[in-house]
Amino acid sequence: MRFRHPDGSTVHLAYCTNVHPAETLDGVLAQLRDHCEPVRRRLGRDRLGIGLWLARSAAHALVTDPSALRGLRTELDRRGLEVVTLNGFPYEGFGAEEVKYRVYKPDWADPERLDHTTSLARLLAGLLPDDVTEGSISTLPLAWRTAYDATRAGKARTALVTLGERLDALQELTGRSIRIGLEPEPGCVVETTHDAIAPLTAIAHDRIGICVDTCHLATSFEDPHTAIDALTAAGVPVVKSQLSAALHAEHPHLPQVREALAAFAEPRFLHQTRTPGPVDASGTAALHGTDDLDEALTADTLPGTAPWRSHFHVPLHAAPATPLTSTLPVLKAALTRLVGGPRPLTRHLEVETYTWQALPPELRPRARAQLTDGIAAELTLARDLLTDLGLKELP
Repeated sequence: MRFRHPDGSTVHLAYCTNVHPAETLDGVLAQLRDHCEPVRRRLGRDRLGIGLWLARSAAHALVTDPSALRGLRTELDRRGLEVVTLNGFPYEGFGAEEVKYRVYKPDWADPERLDHTTSLARLLAGLLPDDVTEGSISTLPLAWRTAYDATRAGKARTALVTLGERLDALQELTGRSIRIGLEPEPGCVVETTHDAIAPLTAIAHDRIGICVDTCHLATSFEDPHTAIDALTAAGVPVVKSQLSAALHAEHPHLPQVREALAAFAEPRFLHQTRTPGPVDASGTAALHGTDDLDEALTADTLPGTAPWRSHFHVPLHAAPATPLTSTLPVLKAALTRLVGGPRPLTRHLEVETYTWQALPPELRPRARAQLTDGIAAELTLARDLLTDLGLKELP
């Protein structure tokens, strides 16, 4: 979906296909047929943007066979779909029964991460619509925090510098500018937008910036205005933003709230959980946290005197029932800052609720049509937020 910003530029809205995990090229093509085109039709649109997730196997098949890439581009066009952004965070196995910590491997200290991201950039340059010259890819925020020492930090920095050089060469070759955004996530080396500033300014390459995921932003209790002001002041480009909402519990000490939260503790994904501590003399509050929601629910693991937020991407249009809610207000505030000003700070937006099948059983879609309805409803909400900010939906 495309929107005209009041400054005349085009803002793209997509939904991320990692909600339909597939490891192979055949699986990706099936996604387009079974899910993406039906969402487009449900919305009554002639054209729908999708944020493709291409696992290692699918990316390898495409980058080694130009005819396969042409075939994918043809299939996108035939089904009324377009791609300006890729999700390059998960490497493989995102559809496994247990993902958890595996999603952070390989990290940016491993050569496989650079090779895979380079492949994705080349592929995206070939998938961009004819009238679009800029693409974006979100990626791992360096590494999971454990076992990340100075040696691995040096390797990661070298890899990103090399990536920047390859992206420059790719533009010279194709005329397409592909940018990469580190996606801060709780528990990682780059957990917050603040954590991203030092490594990104050290690299100082305008094709490597940040992807602001509004669920992650909220889980870390970051204020959107403060965060985006700091990124702007530091000159860190916002390459893309993933529109998502976290799980929020206002009164986690109450037994009924603990019971409601427990329904979201599930074995597939990590649901990092955070709560702010007391405010110190400087006016800041340290965060207490756990790597997963079930750890937080263990007695005395986290204090229950302040709200909890958990990294669980809940559907944008359907906040959990009382006594829980979502952090949709954080998303709205971030979106206002990102595209509601005199010029957009990013032009690539991606709805990324990949946890539909991880919801409590009574909330999960039971048929393909229900999932289609849910994704269409999320995109409708995002569209309405954009038009409320003065953007005009384009055909």
